[in-house]
Amino acid sequence: MNEKGEQIGVVDLEEALQKAKAEELDLVEISPTATPPVCKIIDYGKMLYAQKKKDQHAKKVNKPSETKGIRLTFRIGPGDLERQKKLAEEFLTKGHSVRIQLVMKGRERSHLSLAFDKLNAFIESLSGVAAVDQKPKTSGHQLIAILRPDKTKGEGPENTKK
Repeated sequence: MNEKGEQIGVVDLEEALQKAKAEELDLVEISPTATPPVCKIIDYGKMLYAQKKKDQHAKKVNKPSETKGIRLTFRIGPGDLERQKKLAEEFLTKGHSVRIQLVMKGRERSHLSLAFDKLNAFIESLSGVAAVDQKPKTSGHQLIAILRPDKTKGEGPENTKK
């Protein structure tokens, strides 16, 4: 193939080298195991640069997601709850999973059903961008739930265009 992508056909090695030299380009072997070997007449530096850029883009897109944490208390006010909801939405839209922790102190532990209701209401408010990965469960004096970005509804890193 030449630089324009047109196939030249089966050519002798010396003739291919002469064509590459005439166009001031390089003869690059693409598939050495094929019979006959497949070569291209291209600018090798440009090919390496394009490959490097493609690798960088693939690395950026496939960045692993982190688990971010949101901490709530049993007696959290509506303003603070809204702020934590917006923070969780921001994490989820960026493609991170979110660990929600509702901490209970003292006698608050005796009202476990109210704590479950509060945590479930918080999770329900995030239903537009999140899917439940781990349902709320008790762990000592706290309730823990893990949410992951909902790929069908949210705008994870694979759905955003830059």
